[in-house]
Amino acid sequence: GGIATNIGVHFFDMLGFVYGSLQHVEVHLQTHDKAGGYLEFDKARVRWFLSLDVNDVPASERAQGKRTYRALTANGESVEFSDGFTELHTKCYEEILAGRGFCLEDNRLAIAAVSQIRHSAPHISRERTHPLVEKAIS
Repeated sequence: GGIATNIGVHFFDMLGFVYGSLQHVEVHLQTHDKAGGYLEFDKARVRWFLSLDVNDVPASERAQGKRTYRALTANGESVEFSDGFTELHTKCYEEILAGRGFCLEDNRLAIAAVSQIRHSAPHISRERTHPLVEKAIS
């Protein structure tokens, strides 16, 4: 399913939980190790970028030994949330096995997002393209 399915699905799920229904999907970049695009939700417009390439991690973070970086900027304020993801899958599986898992409806938006992304041909929309997508394609 690619990077959007394997990694992005969690991000898209979180965005839907915070910003409401998904209205529009654009794909600007889709390779074996990078993807990016634009999503419109009820309450937000999101330029997104995902990468497996450690060189896309900010140099300041790599200098600290970090190999992953997760951040969100909203209304000019940046929130970095890389820590805490290591055990997240284990915690989710424990809840599922205990009968407190997630149902299909809880995940419908994220599943729809990755499906649309997977079946979309990339095209550039300069005013809606994430800066790291532009860097990757230049």
